[in-house]
Amino acid sequence: MLYHPRVADGELRQRLSSSGAVVIEGPKACGKTATARNLAASEVLLDVDHNARQAIAVDPRLVLAGDTPRLIDEWQIEPVIWNHVRRAVDERGAPGQFILTGSAAPADDLTRHTGAGRLTRLRLRPMTLFELERSSKTVSLAELMAGVRPDACPDPGLGVPELTALIAAGALMP
Repeated sequence: MLYHPRVADGELRQRLSSSGAVVIEGPKACGKTATARNLAASEVLLDVDHNARQAIAVDPRLVLAGDTPRLIDEWQIEPVIWNHVRRAVDERGAPGQFILTGSAAPADDLTRHTGAGRLTRLRLRPMTLFELERSSKTVSLAELMAGVRPDACPDPGLGVPELTALIAAGALMP
């Protein structure tokens, strides 16, 4: 499947360069796994890899081994992995070790460390119209919020039905 670059790619690179692990959070089908895979050197997919889930029960280090950054997709299926990721980040002492993705947060667990100082969070949202190649990116939301008035905006040729469909589709390509 062809990867479509995201605005968040640069932020993910920056966070990987400055912290041991990055947790990508967001709604289902917003592109968390695809975005992580774009930068990951290796991966384990806990939602489909039964052997990996069994390995976590025996020795979680088996799942953490691999080229870095290592993607651990749907980590919340085996929430015990969280503390092992934190410990591995401490032991390795290098940035960019892991990318964790998941659509659901596990129930609060008093034994799970917050990850402070080791893991950073990146909130991923559905693809923007610019990422979907349906906008010229001539108007910046950041500039609008800063009070900058945009110059004339080209008409992207999208009516209410098309915009509604794009909003409803989220990360899916039209």
